[in-house]
Amino acid sequence: MHTRCPRQFSPQLLTFSPDIDECRTVPDACRGDMQCVNQNGGYLCIPRGLYTIVEREPAYSDTSRGYPEAEPYPLPPPPGPVAPSYPIVSRSAPCILGYTLSEDGTCNDIDECVTDSHQCNPTQVCINTAGGYTCSCTEGYWLVGGQCQDIDECRYGYCQQLCANVPGSYSCSCNPGFTLNPDSRTCQDVDECADEPCSHGCFNTYGSYMCNCDEGFELASDGTTCNDLNECGFSEFLCQHRCVNTPGSFQCHCPGGYYLYEDGRSCEDINECETGNNTCTTAQVCFNFQGGYTCLDQLKCDPPYIELSDNQCMCSSENPACRDRPFTILYRHMDLSSGRSVPADIFQMQATTRYPGAFYIFQIKGPGNEGREFYMRQTSNVSATLVLSRPIKGPRVLVLDLEMVTVNNVINFRGSSIIRLTIYVSEYPF
Repeated sequence: MHTRCPRQFSPQLLTFSPDIDECRTVPDACRGDMQCVNQNGGYLCIPRGLYTIVEREPAYSDTSRGYPEAEPYPLPPPPGPVAPSYPIVSRSAPCILGYTLSEDGTCNDIDECVTDSHQCNPTQVCINTAGGYTCSCTEGYWLVGGQCQDIDECRYGYCQQLCANVPGSYSCSCNPGFTLNPDSRTCQDVDECADEPCSHGCFNTYGSYMCNCDEGFELASDGTTCNDLNECGFSEFLCQHRCVNTPGSFQCHCPGGYYLYEDGRSCEDINECETGNNTCTTAQVCFNFQGGYTCLDQLKCDPPYIELSDNQCMCSSENPACRDRPFTILYRHMDLSSGRSVPADIFQMQATTRYPGAFYIFQIKGPGNEGREFYMRQTSNVSATLVLSRPIKGPRVLVLDLEMVTVNNVINFRGSSIIRLTIYVSEYPF
């Protein structure tokens, strides 16, 4: 609202005397809700609200607002009609700068932005105000040295991750593995596992994911698929005999005559003689060895030997044909693993009958040791041990005659006994 304020004058003085402050000397100089403002040679009555604004508004010389320097003007009166409590003066009061007098005698604000009467530079935006205008910048710009310059929002961390500054604005984006939130500034982790990118297991991480594989598989170079792990290629000792790779695992297999032990890797000999899974007749004796068995026929002693027991033949000293022959032949059987480490003590023999003044000689006699894989080591004056000196690869069957020679010089006696040892060498080293 625009209000005309009547002006009251004190009696005129022709002499140049100091101004009288009527607001202090004249009782009730202004009536009602009017405020008295002293003037040189008079005073003004104006609404109190307007006077408050005038007192609070400092003088300034911002030419950008359309005011000349060193000439302060009050802000426009507040809107809304105010009923005067004094007689209305017939003549119109002049309008303050920034207002124009209308035909009805009121003061209307001049829109300097529309009339292009402002002094804002081309980079600025004119904003009309009551009685003036201001020069400002659009959003995304700020005033620096009278010029509107772009604000680099990226410099101030407007975006949580990636930021691209553009004139007057900015744009946020996210790193791979994240998606932009509705606020267009912050980023949300993407759960890639929801799309099942892994062939086996998936573990979501912040901004990414990791694939893992089931036991027995290994992650391929693409990081998502799983390839079967060939455990058999890791070591030749994984299985005692043969390793067979399976998807995600492996299996150990044993040759015929063996079964897979509880550990799933070792092979144990099947004793066919105990299980009854053999082809021996009732007249034969089943002999088990590593990986197999054999059926032994009943002992038949070749003349001039006669059977002394189930496994022993004797040649009587009373028989002239037994001269220079071993007195007894004892039949024994044993098994031996192929490639057994050496040296190894594998068999022991000793004299069962001792004669005063006698001594004993132990030796390997006859064929069966052409490769010199064995030798006799005498451990006492009445005993000796058969020693394996070289590894033997199977399967093989070796027959050794281990001779014990008895010498008694007191009675001028020399005789011998033989243990005919049959050795079954297995095909495998177990």
